[in-house]
Amino acid sequence: MSEEVKETENMTMADLDKEIDASFQHVDQGDDFPVWDKLRQFKEDKTVLDVTVEGVVKSGVIAYIDGIRGFIPASKLSLSYVENLEDFLKKEIQVQVIDADEETKHLVLSARDVLRDKERAKKAERISQIQVGTVMEGKVESLQSYGAFIDLGDGMSGLVHVSQISDKRIKHPSAVLAVGDPVTVKVIAIKDGKLSLSMKALMEPAAEEVPEEHVEIPKSEAIGTTLGCLLYTSDAADEL
Repeated sequence: MSEEVKETENMTMADLDKEIDASFQHVDQGDDFPVWDKLRQFKEDKTVLDVTVEGVVKSGVIAYIDGIRGFIPASKLSLSYVENLEDFLKKEIQVQVIDADEETKHLVLSARDVLRDKERAKKAERISQIQVGTVMEGKVESLQSYGAFIDLGDGMSGLVHVSQISDKRIKHPSAVLAVGDPVTVKVIAIKDGKLSLSMKALMEPAAEEVPEEHVEIPKSEAIGTTLGCLLYTSDAADEL
């Protein structure tokens, strides 16, 4: 792990406040800012704004909204870790206001919140097109005592409850599965945007065993072969 990564991960809120202060330290924004009312409204409404990254500082980038300098922390630039902040210079991105403090002249923005909302909307759209009974391919993402989470691709995942993993009773998913295993699953329920999956539903039921018919053969001494039996059988036949 690079020193830069370690430094970012170890940054406290106090450190971040210092960086924000530093980014505004030499900015003369005057005394009268009616625009701050609009910025606070943007924050309340979670308005998505188009901005251009105009500068790079130690732990983030700078963009302007209506002439007001805004700071975007590196942790709020992307859904994943940003290796090089310079890659964002002059790049157009969408942001939301997460802090607008007129007294301290701090305007803090986030692109990550916008990206996260978009990702959630895309995921919800994909899930809305899946129907109960759909058979899907995936990989075991993680194992918990109550079941296995399956990565279905395209940002989707679902849970196979431990009772739906095998047609035999198992105490823990690890008895059958390991992380990374490819699996075929069937969607058995969809609730609140969450997929419930089953492996057991795709297993062919074991063929029922036909009970073997038992025929009891009488012992030889029980079979009537005496002269009396033969005469009785002959007399009965004559009567017929």
